[in-house]
Amino acid sequence: MVGSDEGIPSGLQAEASGPNTMTPAQSRAARALLNWSESDLAGKLGLGEDFVRDFESGGREAPSGQIEALRSVFMTQGVLFSQDGGSDGVRLSEQGRGEGTRVDALNTENDR
Repeated sequence: MVGSDEGIPSGLQAEASGPNTMTPAQSRAARALLNWSESDLAGKLGLGEDFVRDFESGGREAPSGQIEALRSVFMTQGVLFSQDGGSDGVRLSEQGRGEGTRVDALNTENDR
């Protein structure tokens, strides 16, 4: 059952690499693009910082559902994943390259 917690363990194995997987290196690179710490990512996921640290170090084979959750958090921030025959990468979409909300434009509507 790919896509569930009982499916393929993670994006750690090249043969398991697919559209909903992510390698530890891609996770580290995506965090760097967003200037997020391990703690920042863990907070967005609702998981422990040790999960992020273990996955990114290659020390934990996480269920595919958790990998999909990681990937989804990054994708909502404009991170795009590429899997090009053994050369996996990440980049920010044009949407993700915006400057965000200017301080003088902050209000209760965009504070969510």
